[in-house]
Amino acid sequence: MLERRVQEPDAPLVADFYGTRAGMIARRAILARLKAMWPGLFGYRLLGFGFTTPYLTAFGAERAIAAGPVSLGGAHLICEEESLPFADALFDRVLLVHALEHAESLRPLLRQLWRVLAPEGRLLVVAPNRASLWAQIDRIPFGQGRPFSRPELDRILREALFEPERWERALYAPPLGTRFLANNGVGWEKAGALLFPALGGVHLVEARKSIYAMTPLPVETASVTPLLQPDFSSSSSARK
Repeated sequence: MLERRVQEPDAPLVADFYGTRAGMIARRAILARLKAMWPGLFGYRLLGFGFTTPYLTAFGAERAIAAGPVSLGGAHLICEEESLPFADALFDRVLLVHALEHAESLRPLLRQLWRVLAPEGRLLVVAPNRASLWAQIDRIPFGQGRPFSRPELDRILREALFEPERWERALYAPPLGTRFLANNGVGWEKAGALLFPALGGVHLVEARKSIYAMTPLPVETASVTPLLQPDFSSSSSARK
């Protein structure tokens, strides 16, 4: 298990980051790749876990809920990583942002996400790239917690019975909040992906839930502070 490099993030740091120029650069770059990977989710049930509020509403999902630990803030539901308060196979898609790198323990969290994901569901992970400059600066969220190499992230997901099927990287601009970078983010993304593709600030990996060789996961008693309870009773059937 990888060691946590620095102390837990606090909610204002993560939330305030997205109000800075560097945060806006990061959001635009990451969101462009997310929308390309999941271009439309109307009719789907979507769970965002970690700190997903800058991204979650862009997908057009009919039902979406943001959940996460209290340390990250910005969630509709505050809940424990090892005991998510959702029924089995409830969600068609799960988005993780600022989640794996800050998790107390990866295995229990991923087991819970496997449990709440539908049999044909997909998981989309955004996680800091160990080789990037963004992972080296601890005053920003991407520089806190655990960064990952692609082989590490691939192994972690496969051990949790997720099959990685698509890999992308994003966030090639330097981690500086200058007006020049803010105004030329698209150019940095195109040039970076072409010239130094391994150095993108984050990995984006879409993984499929594997339904083989998995014993039933016992449901633990949830510890939840509900701010907005999800109501999927009127949701249309999800498309596969």
